[in-house]
Amino acid sequence: MDRLKPSLVRQVFVLLLILFLTVLIVKETLPYLSGVLGAVTLYVILKGWMKKLIGRGWRPPLAASLLMAGSFIGILIPVTLIAIMLTSKIGKAVSNSERVLKALKDQLNHIEAEIGFSISSSIDTASVTNWVSSNLQNLAGGTFNAFIAIGIMYFMLYYMLINRESLRESMITYIPLGKDNLRIIGEESNQLVKSNALGIPLVALVQGIIALIGFLIFGVPDPFFWFVITAIGSMIPFIGTAIGIIPATILLFAQGHDWQAIALLIYGFVVVGSTDNIIRLYVLEKLASVHPLITLFGVIVGVPLFGFIGLIFGPLLISLFLLILRIYKKEYGNSHHRL
Repeated sequence: MDRLKPSLVRQVFVLLLILFLTVLIVKETLPYLSGVLGAVTLYVILKGWMKKLIGRGWRPPLAASLLMAGSFIGILIPVTLIAIMLTSKIGKAVSNSERVLKALKDQLNHIEAEIGFSISSSIDTASVTNWVSSNLQNLAGGTFNAFIAIGIMYFMLYYMLINRESLRESMITYIPLGKDNLRIIGEESNQLVKSNALGIPLVALVQGIIALIGFLIFGVPDPFFWFVITAIGSMIPFIGTAIGIIPATILLFAQGHDWQAIALLIYGFVVVGSTDNIIRLYVLEKLASVHPLITLFGVIVGVPLFGFIGLIFGPLLISLFLLILRIYKKEYGNSHHRL
C-alpha cells in the first residue's frame, strides 16, 4: 500500500486547520455579520467619492470622516427610523391583521351563503396573527446586536477607506486565486453590491411613494405604515406590493368605504403594478440585474440572519456565493468535463 506523501499530509492538516478556525470565527461573529457586509457595501458605494476627494487634496482621514457622516445621515438614519417604526407598529400590525382577517371572513360568509360551501370556518385567526407577529419581530431584528453591528461597520469602513491600496494588496496576498479571477471577483462584486444596495431599495422606495399617494387619496388608515409595508413587499419576488395594497383594501372594505377600496385596488394593480416594470427597466439600464429567484432565496436567508436589513444583504450573500462557485469552477474545474 502506498504511503501518503508528507507534503500532502501537511497540506491537508493546514487546510483542516484553516477550515476549523474559519468555522469558529464565523460562528462567533455571525450575529454581527451584517456589520461586516454593511462595511463592504458602503465601501463599494463610497470608494469612488473617496478617490475624488483625495484627488482634490483632501487628507484621507478627513475625507473618510465626511463620507461616513454623509452615509450616516443619508442611509443609516432613514433605515433606523424605518426599523423603529416597524418595531413600534408590531402591536398595531397584529391588531390590523385581526381586523383584516375578520373582514375577510365576513366577505367569505357572503360568498358561502351564495355557494353553500363553508370556507371561513377553516381560517384560524389566532394562528395567523401569531405568525404575523413573530415574523414582524424577526424583521425588526435585535436592537442590541444592531448597535454593535453598526459600530463594527463604521470601524471597518474607516480603515477600508483610508487604506484602499493596502486592502487591495492584502486581497492579492491572502486569497488563493489568480490575479485575473481576483479582478473578475472585484468587478462583478462591485456590480452585485450596487444592484442589491442601490437598485433594490431604489425600486422599493419609488413604488412605496406611488402607493403612498394612493393611500393618502383614498383615506387608508396609517398610510405611512402601509407605505413601509408596500416598499418592503416590492423587494420580495412573487409577493410584491400586493402585501400592502390588498390588506389596506380589505381594511377600507371593513370600514364601509367600498368605492375607495375598489379604487385603491385598481390603483394598486394598474398604476403601482405598471410602474414596477418601468422603474426596473430604467434601473437595470444603470445597474446589473438580479434574478428573482436569487432575491427570493436571499430574503429567506437574510431576514432570519440580519433582520430588516437582510432584505438587501440576503440577496447579496446568495449572489456572492454563486460568483465564488463560478470562479472556483473556472480556477480549478476540468474544462473537458463541463456540467
